[in-house]
Amino acid sequence: MVMSPELDRATVLGDEAAARGHLARICFKTGPPRLIGVELEWTLHDAADPTRPVDRERLRKALGRHSPATVDPTSPTEELRHGGTVTVEPGGQVEISTPPRPSVAALIQATEADVAELRARLDAAGLVLGRTGMDPWRSPRPVVETPRYRAMRDVFDRRGPAGRTMMYSTAGLQVCLDAGEPEQVAQRWAAAHAVGPPLLAAFATADRHAGRPTGWASARMAAWLAIDPARTRPAWSPDDADGDPVAAWTGYALDAPLLCVRSDGPDWTPPEGVTFADWLAGALPRPPTTDDLEYHVSTLFPPVRPRGYLELRYLDAQPGREWTVPLTVLAAIFADPATTRDALTVAGPVADRWNAAARHGLAERPLATAAAALLDLALAALPRLELPAGLHDETRRAIRRRRAAVERGHR
Repeated sequence: MVMSPELDRATVLGDEAAARGHLARICFKTGPPRLIGVELEWTLHDAADPTRPVDRERLRKALGRHSPATVDPTSPTEELRHGGTVTVEPGGQVEISTPPRPSVAALIQATEADVAELRARLDAAGLVLGRTGMDPWRSPRPVVETPRYRAMRDVFDRRGPAGRTMMYSTAGLQVCLDAGEPEQVAQRWAAAHAVGPPLLAAFATADRHAGRPTGWASARMAAWLAIDPARTRPAWSPDDADGDPVAAWTGYALDAPLLCVRSDGPDWTPPEGVTFADWLAGALPRPPTTDDLEYHVSTLFPPVRPRGYLELRYLDAQPGREWTVPLTVLAAIFADPATTRDALTVAGPVADRWNAAARHGLAERPLATAAAALLDLALAALPRLELPAGLHDETRRAIRRRRAAVERGHR
């Protein structure tokens, strides 16, 4: 019998085995790898004075009918013309999440149109999108408050200021790829992680914050890594090369402490240190449901997060249209199993260098060497993406420019 989604979400999880089974069903959906998506996030600034705070009301007026409910509870939350959904993060960062597309060309075309529509609305309100992965002008401050965001802040504050920095000052670029056929999943999972440090270094843009140099190539990633290793460390490491992705992820999710426990009231802050496994064992007054488990997974922030597809979360926001370059590089690397295997081999020696990539970027020679090799692989595989001639040539030139920048970066 097939349960309705509504009934399934309300199903009580009786034990850890039930939770693991549910995670396995929803987090790695296999099949031919044919779809690709992107999520673009930007800090938001006053066009005349980028240091000036932008409040929620100004943002609501600018976004109009596209405002998310967190900004305007009465909003119809209409999608942009080409299907992108607008959301607003707790520091006022604006994000477009796209529907998945069957080709990189279709994704770029639709997303560029939605970005142009968003920019037009913001321009009319005297607002502009940021160009880096960290707010270069302002200190962290809240713009949007919800029970979820208050609980996040309360939990993150227990460990220091990194949580507020992440919530209110960072902007990322996320690329979403299919998990692949069952026999491909382990390799794609491993490669998605392994290429992260060198590509983070190659596309780092977050070296300034609140008017000062940070001393990091990507202070955005530094903030994520400092929040809470139980929910932001990678769920894969080179030591897990032959491991089962489903087992690794389900263990990660159940062992992570709760960040929010939803209720009818305004306080969703969980008891300190209680994991989802503890909840299954009776640590809270009521048992968790499948919906609680799915919500818990949404509060985990590793560099790669399985959501049926693979969500690659480690890239900084890029200036202007430059977001298309890392998108295309990743699409080319995962275009066929042989290239993905070669990428895993190339990136393997630096696959665990997340902190070094965030701190030193391309100044660390092994990371620069791996990044250059990955860009070469992407150039070789680019024809497999079947881009229109003009876009193909433009993309090839952009990757070559980035390849030259990588060479300069480690001299």
